[in-house]
Amino acid sequence: MTTKHTTIGLFGFGCVGSGLYEVFQQNPTLQAQIKKIGVKHPDKKRSLPASYFTFNKNEILEDESINVIVELIDDADEAFIIVSEALQRGKHVVTANKKMLANHFQTLIDLAKKNNVSLLYEAAVGGSIPIIRTLEEYYNNDTLTQLDGILNGTTNYILTKTLNEQKSYDEVLKEAQALGFAESNPTMDVQAFDPKFKLVILLAHAFGVIVRPEQLFNYGIEQLSQHDIRFAKQRDYAIKLVASAAIVHHKIQAFVLPKFVPQNDSFYAVNNEFNAVQVSAAFSDKQLLTGKGAGSFPTAAAVLSDISALRYNYAYEYHKLNKHLKPEIDNNAFIHIYLRYSNSDVFEKLQFETVNEEYRSKGYNYIIGSISLQQLIDADLLNRRDVFVAAIEEVPHQSKKTTIDSTIKLAESIH
Repeated sequence: MTTKHTTIGLFGFGCVGSGLYEVFQQNPTLQAQIKKIGVKHPDKKRSLPASYFTFNKNEILEDESINVIVELIDDADEAFIIVSEALQRGKHVVTANKKMLANHFQTLIDLAKKNNVSLLYEAAVGGSIPIIRTLEEYYNNDTLTQLDGILNGTTNYILTKTLNEQKSYDEVLKEAQALGFAESNPTMDVQAFDPKFKLVILLAHAFGVIVRPEQLFNYGIEQLSQHDIRFAKQRDYAIKLVASAAIVHHKIQAFVLPKFVPQNDSFYAVNNEFNAVQVSAAFSDKQLLTGKGAGSFPTAAAVLSDISALRYNYAYEYHKLNKHLKPEIDNNAFIHIYLRYSNSDVFEKLQFETVNEEYRSKGYNYIIGSISLQQLIDADLLNRRDVFVAAIEEVPHQSKKTTIDSTIKLAESIH
């Protein structure tokens, strides 16, 4: 059974908000209308008449004819105020604000349940990829073992261009900003906070756990150098920023790291602003979903899908969250990494469990081996400009007691 006509109060008229309005104009059969648009800056020039806009959020929130709030602003704190009040007033909410959701997940879920309304956020993760609903509906009874995702179109665009077109990181970042893929302040993207917030959301739907963002390790691509790009090209690797979550010994190992991806990996050919999510499950094995993860229309399409679902009284059921036995986050498990460094004190402070390979030259050293995630979390030296860390597939190692000299020789033999 469908609901009554959808009357929307829209907050935000930037890239995604204006894209959503255009989608509405191109689909006249939709039984929905945008009644009012809440914006922040009175002096900003906009493509619609002034009568469409308001600078007072209460004009929208207190309007009883508006039954759906669509929140698309970039201020997570203000978004939480708007969304929480909308839920308390009995209005359905569609949002794309992954930072707000990650920081207030349990609170917002409880508010929606208490007031018998829907809180939908497909657009918060993966752009046009329907990953939230896929986890909710397709995998609701399947036991997931691993979930990996390229969840940030900005960094994937930068990494694709730096590797394939021999451009510098700074040059490609400016290009991404000019195309609207990157913000003027790209910190959320390039330092991997954006995919971490998205991973928090996915953990709830995939494994039934709600975590605080600070519980997860994130490391971005700001320190990427030509040394790392050359290393990747020599071995026919692509470089991707990957959010990973896996069940290891009945616990969850979750983090965001750049990763050297070989040609036989599903993520190898996921380029530019595209996103991808690979789900591994006990019964259905591996499945890959791909789609555009940046730009106004892909995100607007996900928002529109949620608005359409509300017409059929759709709400997330949180099947995995409602289970009693839930795995915990474990940062003590070991991961396999590439560490590039200039000064030897970096290597000396990080105690590797296993060393597979080491290479040293003037101004460029790297080591490949296993280290606990907790050691990376505790290592404040990772913010140094002369350091870069990336996940890498494990290669057969000789022995835990392999000498530094022999691993250097192994590396030199292939360079």
